[in-house]
Amino acid sequence: MDKEPFITVVVLLGLLSVAVVGDLRRHRIPNVLILLGVCLGLVGQAYTAGLTGLGNGLLGMLIGFAVFLPMYVFGGMAAGDVKLMAMVGTFLTPHGALWAAFLSLIAGGLCGVLIVLVRGQAQQTVGRYWLMLRARAYFAPAADEVAGKPFPYSIAVLLGTLISIFWLPFSH
Repeated sequence: MDKEPFITVVVLLGLLSVAVVGDLRRHRIPNVLILLGVCLGLVGQAYTAGLTGLGNGLLGMLIGFAVFLPMYVFGGMAAGDVKLMAMVGTFLTPHGALWAAFLSLIAGGLCGVLIVLVRGQAQQTVGRYWLMLRARAYFAPAADEVAGKPFPYSIAVLLGTLISIFWLPFSH
């Protein structure tokens, strides 16, 4: 790995780590962190590849935002998670941002399934989804159901980004 991409990856993973800690402690991702990350990502892109890099960073940001926005609109995700994915996109190529967002969604789904299994609520959760399917209506999770609790999605963004960077090295 070249020196510049290595520094970029370290900065991005540092920002994501701070976001995860804040999300776990307060269920919030500070806007200041997002703004700092966007600035660092775009400056890094411009430094390493000039106007093309800046364009890639802006397009990566737009892709990260656009992929996660529907999840926010339909209530499946908080605004901070959408902004975090947009920030991640500034550090990557547009192709890399798309992969990072896609892999983050998969990581989030797998984390959700794992939490349901660990908490022993698989039968309850599957039963509720089956009922929704049959009734063609939404039924909110029960008060004791883990599906109704906030999930720190920044963990999934971190995992998806890590996978996209290290398994798909062409993405940054």
